[in-house]
Amino acid sequence: MIKRVFLAFLFSLVASVSFAQDIKVVYHVNTGVETVAAILNNITNELNASPKDKIVVVTHGPGIDFLLNDAKDSKGREFSGQVSGLAARGVEFRVCNNTLQSRKIDPANLLMETKIVPSGVAEIARMQAKEGYVYMKP
Repeated sequence: MIKRVFLAFLFSLVASVSFAQDIKVVYHVNTGVETVAAILNNITNELNASPKDKIVVVTHGPGIDFLLNDAKDSKGREFSGQVSGLAARGVEFRVCNNTLQSRKIDPANLLMETKIVPSGVAEIARMQAKEGYVYMKP
């Protein structure tokens, strides 16, 4: 009887610990500003549902455009406020240096919330393989 109670206790303890773990998610953004509002809304929705999730947005190609100073959506709204708000909630924004170099974009033109990584696709692969991030391609 005591053994069963102890085993039940251990099982509930293990279950509660595994459910308490935070999820790590990498959002892959390589499309232009026309899709970014929806992507940022997805991230906001995820944080509202799971505030402890660790979210990193990795961008390359046209996906970096919303992280440039003064970038606007099709309705003329700047992305900087929403990016700043998400960064304040712990979201990281990483930009591909290969894209910056090939497009001749000065890193000074990026929002201050960004971090430059050598390669966007290599960063995503590394995060999945070595850090256990779940991949999201909205």
